[in-house]
Amino acid sequence: MCGIIGYVGPRDARGVVISGLRRMEYRGYDSAGIAVLDGGAIQWRKKAGKISNLDAELAERPLPVSGTGIGHSRWATHGGPTDQNAHPHLGGAGRVALVHNGIIENFASLRSELAAQGEVFVSETDTEAAAALLGREVAAGADLAEAMRRVCRRLEGAFTLVAVDAADPGRVVAARRNSPLMVGVGEGENFVASDVSAFIEFTRHAIELGQDQVVDVHADSIVVTDFEGHPAPTKPFEVTWDLSAAEKGGYDWFMRKEIFEQPKAVADTLLGRYTAAGALQLDELHIGEDELRRIDKIIIVACGSAYYAGLVAKYAIEHWTRVACEVEIASEFRYRDPIIDGSTLVVTISQSGETADTLMAIRHAREQGAKVIAICNTNGATIPRESDAVLYTHAGPEIGVASTKGFLTQVAACYLLGLYLAQVRGTMYDDEIAKVMEELAATPPLIQQVLDSLDAIRELAARLVDTESVLFLGRHVGYPVALEGALKLKEIAYLHAEGFPAGELKHGPIALVDQGVPVFVVVPPQGRDQLHDKVISNIQEVRARGAFTVVVAEAGDPEVGAYADVLFSLPKVSTLLQPLLAAVPLQMFACEVATLKGYDVDQPRNLAKSVTVE
Repeated sequence: MCGIIGYVGPRDARGVVISGLRRMEYRGYDSAGIAVLDGGAIQWRKKAGKISNLDAELAERPLPVSGTGIGHSRWATHGGPTDQNAHPHLGGAGRVALVHNGIIENFASLRSELAAQGEVFVSETDTEAAAALLGREVAAGADLAEAMRRVCRRLEGAFTLVAVDAADPGRVVAARRNSPLMVGVGEGENFVASDVSAFIEFTRHAIELGQDQVVDVHADSIVVTDFEGHPAPTKPFEVTWDLSAAEKGGYDWFMRKEIFEQPKAVADTLLGRYTAAGALQLDELHIGEDELRRIDKIIIVACGSAYYAGLVAKYAIEHWTRVACEVEIASEFRYRDPIIDGSTLVVTISQSGETADTLMAIRHAREQGAKVIAICNTNGATIPRESDAVLYTHAGPEIGVASTKGFLTQVAACYLLGLYLAQVRGTMYDDEIAKVMEELAATPPLIQQVLDSLDAIRELAARLVDTESVLFLGRHVGYPVALEGALKLKEIAYLHAEGFPAGELKHGPIALVDQGVPVFVVVPPQGRDQLHDKVISNIQEVRARGAFTVVVAEAGDPEVGAYADVLFSLPKVSTLLQPLLAAVPLQMFACEVATLKGYDVDQPRNLAKSVTVE
């Protein structure tokens, strides 16, 4: 989950590396460090805490100008967030510097072996063992690229490594296994980084690195090999967004900016998916229609907010396709020996496309013969590359750690997939699909209407800022919305918050309701069987026990007003599409509460954006 960057070229590497780290700080902010090459030596600075601490260190102890540098922003795994554990780590008596993202699973045995040979370690990290190995290889005569290949062949686990050698200036060498790495291709300069946002200021041309590959980067050349040294294929691509998309644009938080980008993000996800002839067209789905017709079970695999998007999708996909659909937490999926075969379709959801648990689930599913479709926001990521097909959400960069537009666009993409499967399998008539698509296409301006209620959300946040516990209730697709609302409060406001199916109240959760406890209730639209009336009864139950009720319901609902202490009205949509609107006020509420509490909304404690280790 760390952010790493390397640069070779005519610019001052100090500025390139630090600006890249700032754009990747969402990946980890426990510590940060930088190393540059200067006159046959490595000069480095590193500091615990956010990049601002490193800035202060550099102001006090500046580094020399250099055209070659590497940097790192850390999410701590092995060893606490201290100066000593911060990257880069040195090897070969200070000849090489190394930064690392991931976990080296056999580091303990490597460390013991090296210690027995006289190596002295100064940190608690797994990374330092890799740096020591690399130093020994170059000291024995290997050039940096060959040394990196030899080291990688000894490592187990998930890792991206980026290194420089003081005796070999003008060169950065990087390697990846189960962890993200992109190459930025410039004019007379080149970059490597965990994320294209790190170099988008300088180039939009990039190369995807495959699994178990090493890249040898000079200012005027890029050479990619596998771990054995054989030439490896590369896949160039162009980033479709620019620097402005990765900047705050006048907002106080990236998260707030991303909340307000949701109308456009959802519209971009839907763009070009429905032809003038009245058919869904998902060009990225390179799975034959005959194969999709043979599917007898769908399993959605995801983590966090993406998992809740999958729960929404289950209702829609089963309703539209009449195929049984399960939703699995990725970290549990392969360990429970799931029943999957060639007639199973596995759908994975990941904003970053690098979520390690989800990636492992994909590999397990494909080993069992299942077809895999990835729903992802990041071009060039590992999960789309290792899936049979991909449906990109086109949400643009999401910098805030707590997902907002990522969640909404994943839900929208799941709707598209469900409708496409219904079209292929013939479980919906063309006019039925057209009606849903027409309603979907109309949702972006309706999301904007919800966003326009910001003042009311701020008033509620001010009223509840000192509360200690918040409950969320929902039924049908409102249940995963309740879970997502609770997660947002936990992530950024550090409040105890729980989401429950409203029908489960009397089976235990109602014991949590006491005088004044805020209870958010997502009410289904009127006319949805008996769900609407049942949820109204649930509101009455918690009010009778002193709850402060915050009700999210469609505009014009004549029944909810009498039972709501605070009412947020949503534009009218069908039940299955309501999550696209109902999640928005819950996102806004969490953002406002966290802001009032004085917390860092974009970088909440203990979290990072992309979870690239299991």
